[in-house]
Amino acid sequence: MLNGLRGAMTRFFTPIAKALLRLGVSPDAVTIGGTLVVVVTALWAFPTGNFLLGTLVIAVFVLTDSLDGVMARQAGRSGPWGAFLDSTLDRFGDGAIFAGLVLWFTAGGDDRLSAVLALACLVLGSIVPYARARAEGLGMTASGGIAERADRLALVLVATFAVGVGAPTVVLTVVLGLLTLASAVTIVQRMSKVYRQAAQVAG
Repeated sequence: MLNGLRGAMTRFFTPIAKALLRLGVSPDAVTIGGTLVVVVTALWAFPTGNFLLGTLVIAVFVLTDSLDGVMARQAGRSGPWGAFLDSTLDRFGDGAIFAGLVLWFTAGGDDRLSAVLALACLVLGSIVPYARARAEGLGMTASGGIAERADRLALVLVATFAVGVGAPTVVLTVVLGLLTLASAVTIVQRMSKVYRQAAQVAG
C-alpha cells in the first residue's frame, strides 16, 4: 500500500541525494549509517520505555530508507550490490524494532501476551521477504500481499507513537495482533502465488 509513495519520495529526496554526493557521501554509507541508528535507537529506546523519542528517530530514518537508492541512481552506481545491502540491512532494522518491543513487554511491561505477539511479528516479518527472495531465486515471483514491509513498519510506529504520547499499551498490543495476522496472511498469499506458478510449469 505505502510502496505507492515511492515516486513522491524519490522526487523529494533527489536534491538531498545530489547534495550528499557533492559532499562525498556514498550510498553505502547512508545505508549502513541509517541502519545503525535504527538498530541502536530501537534496542535502547523501546526496552527503556522511551517510545516517543524512539519512534520519532526511527521514523525519520525509515522515511529516508529510499535515499541511498536515489543517490546510487544519481551517481550511476545502482546495481545488485546496493540492492542486496539495502535489503539485508533492512532485516536488522526491522528485527531490532520488534526485539526492542519484546524486551519492553518481558521486562519493563511484564506483558507476556504482547511479548509473544511482538516475537511473532519479528519471526513472520522475516519470512515474508524470504518467501519473495526464494521464489525469485527459483525464477518465479512472490511480491505483494496485504502487509508489505512499509505497511508493517508504518503501523507499528504509529502504535508506538500513540503509546509514547499517552495512549494505553493495549493499543500497541492490538496493533501487534493485527500485524501478526496480516503477516501470516501475506505469507499464505505469497505461497499461493508461487504454488500457482509452479503448477503451471509442471503442467
